[in-house]
Amino acid sequence: MKVTEKDVKYIAALSRLEISEAEMPKFTEQFNQILNYADILQKVDTTGIEPTFSILPLYNVLREDVPQEGVAHEDALKNAPAVHNDGFKVPRVIE
Repeated sequence: MKVTEKDVKYIAALSRLEISEAEMPKFTEQFNQILNYADILQKVDTTGIEPTFSILPLYNVLREDVPQEGVAHEDALKNAPAVHNDGFKVPRVIE
């Protein structure tokens, strides 16, 4: 399958990109190179190879989730710049 300049214009319109007439041959060639490379990859024998999303071994790097004592209500309000009705007072959000 060969990509034409008409195809590139269509793809650019879908992507909301502006491509000048001077850039059109360059992008056409690059799209064709990508498709040629994809054709090469299609010919690779992958029989017996399990699909994977990563070639690296994965492990959990997060710490153990251990319940802990929370901050007391009074202690949390100590650092508040303003308190209203026993809670944090924040600026009003206007859209």
